[in-house]
Amino acid sequence: QLDWFSAREEGLGNLYEGLLEKNASDKKSGAGQYFTPRPLIDCIVRLMQPQPDETVQDPAAGTAGFLVAADRYIKDHTDDLYKLPEAQAFFQRHNAFVGAELVPDTHRLCMMNLLLHGIEGGVDNIDTLSPDGEALPKADLLLTNPPFGTKKGGGRPTRLDFSVTADTSNKQLAFVEHIVRALKPGGRAAVVVPDNVLFEDNTGRRLRTWLMDLCQLHTILRLPTGIFYSQGVKTNVLFLQRGKTDKANTKAVWVYDMRANMPAFGKTRPLTVADFAEFEAAYGANPNGSPERKEHGDDGRWKRFNREAIAARNDNLDIAWLRDTEAEAEEALTEPEDIAAAIIGHLKAALEEIEALSEELEPETVLNAAVIAQAAE
Repeated sequence: QLDWFSAREEGLGNLYEGLLEKNASDKKSGAGQYFTPRPLIDCIVRLMQPQPDETVQDPAAGTAGFLVAADRYIKDHTDDLYKLPEAQAFFQRHNAFVGAELVPDTHRLCMMNLLLHGIEGGVDNIDTLSPDGEALPKADLLLTNPPFGTKKGGGRPTRLDFSVTADTSNKQLAFVEHIVRALKPGGRAAVVVPDNVLFEDNTGRRLRTWLMDLCQLHTILRLPTGIFYSQGVKTNVLFLQRGKTDKANTKAVWVYDMRANMPAFGKTRPLTVADFAEFEAAYGANPNGSPERKEHGDDGRWKRFNREAIAARNDNLDIAWLRDTEAEAEEALTEPEDIAAAIIGHLKAALEEIEALSEELEPETVLNAAVIAQAAE
């Protein structure tokens, strides 16, 4: 009996978003894995500046936070689309936003969220790392926080177009390959990835070298700990632009360290929009990396590393120069929920490292999976 138009006008979409956020912040529910903190999403969207007529893709849409925020940004700059010609406004409502979500229950939440924000369809209930993912439309802008960990059952991606990550069960590496392949020439992306994407050897290193050839990887944001405890890993945001050619597109990478000397984020100190203000000022007004950027000095959070310096590190992008006070920050946690989440996070991260190591070893030297599980318990 709901009048959907009136429901949207009365802000039911915002109410629904608030309920999703409340559910995700309850660490016991486990819903956090499908929900990226809204202050982080809003920061990324402001920097990437989605425009009318652009196809925006999220290949791991969760509850559609990135797509809804991109839609809101465009509507805020076009008087709720009324400044656009009718054909352009139709495209924005029906074709501008595309993506995939694998988990059926989360997909239903996603579709309702889109509907309540005036977006018709767009996200399919498919596995992006299967051949279905190849059919997703090429994107002008790609915004995503892909799932972390290994593919269920240790399976590999079944994408015929994958060449770099075809032999790994590491989902985050495979999603990065999808992101590069899904962008149109000149298209841009912002993607949340765990630390191991920046330092993992073998497949990880090949992927980073390939990415820096095909794309201009211009910015890395090292995110503070405590905002993604449900996934159990430290995270970063990669900002990149697909090149018009396939060679030597990355000339230099700017790194902003928002992790060192930061407060203990959790229930008593949530992440806010204001926490990103300094980073946004350093990033600049150009979505693809402002040429007027200036370093903050050796003791500052903002530094430039040219391609030669990165090559000398064997293309390891896990770059830190400030003293990391993560241990001290976690000692300041007071809420039992936050403390438990931090402990679980460290255990999950350790298991991830064991899984990654076992992949690198020869089959006859790999520890029995049951032994690993027993040790973890």
